[in-house]
Amino acid sequence: MGPARLAAIDTSTERLVLAVQGPAGAFTLDEPGGARASARLLPALRELLDRAGLHPADLDAVAFARGPGAFTGLRVACATAQGLALGLARPVLPLDSLQLVAEAADAGDPRPEWWVAMDARMDEVYAAAYRRDGERWLAVEAPALWTLQALRARWQAQPPRAVAGSAPAAFGDRLGLPSGVPTAEGDARAPALLRLAQAAWAAGAGIDAAQALPLYLRDKVALTTAERDAARRAAAVTPR
Repeated sequence: MGPARLAAIDTSTERLVLAVQGPAGAFTLDEPGGARASARLLPALRELLDRAGLHPADLDAVAFARGPGAFTGLRVACATAQGLALGLARPVLPLDSLQLVAEAADAGDPRPEWWVAMDARMDEVYAAAYRRDGERWLAVEAPALWTLQALRARWQAQPPRAVAGSAPAAFGDRLGLPSGVPTAEGDARAPALLRLAQAAWAAGAGIDAAQALPLYLRDKVALTTAERDAARRAAAVTPR
C-alpha cells in the first residue's frame, strides 16, 4: 500500500502551512498567514486536494498542529480539522507543533537531539527537547512556556546539543545560548508537516474528531470572531 491519503494543517505561527498526500503525490503550501489564515485556509486546502487528485471523502485522516503556538492560529487549525473530520467521519491526527520544528531542522542538519525554542512574545519562549529514536521523535523535555531567565538558567546548567526555532534570532544574547551550539530556523515546515502526519497515521495516533483539542500554554477562554467563522466554514464543507 502507498502512503495514507492525508490533509494536514498548521497555523501555529504567522505562516499558513498546508500539506496533502494523494494519488498524484504530495502537495504543499507555505505562505503568510496571521489574520488572513482563517479566510484563506479552506480555499487553499481545496486547491491542494484538487492538485493531489483527491475529493475530501478520499481522505484517510486530517492532521493539524495542535500547539503550542499562537492561540488564535491553534484554534483555527483545530476547528477546521474537526469540521472536516466530523463531516467525513474520519479520524484526526493531532501533531506537536514544536516537534514539527525539530523535524524541519533535522531534515537539513540531522542530529540525535534538538531543543526547539520559539518566540512566544512577552519575553517568553515555547520550548521542548526531542531525541530521534529511529523514525520517531521522543520528547525528553515536554513543551512548556519558559521565561527567558528560566530557559537561560536551564541551558547554562545543561547546554543543548542543537537549537531550532525562532527564539535565538528573536532574543539574541538575552537567550544565553552557549557559544558554539548549532542553531537552525526549522522553517521548511510543509514537508515536515506531512512527514509527521504520515508517521502519526502509521503509529495509529488517530483520534475521534470530537476529542481534538489545541495545546495552548497561556489561558484564554473566549473564541474570536475569526475562530467562530472558521469553525462554521469547516463544518459546512461536505464531500463532493
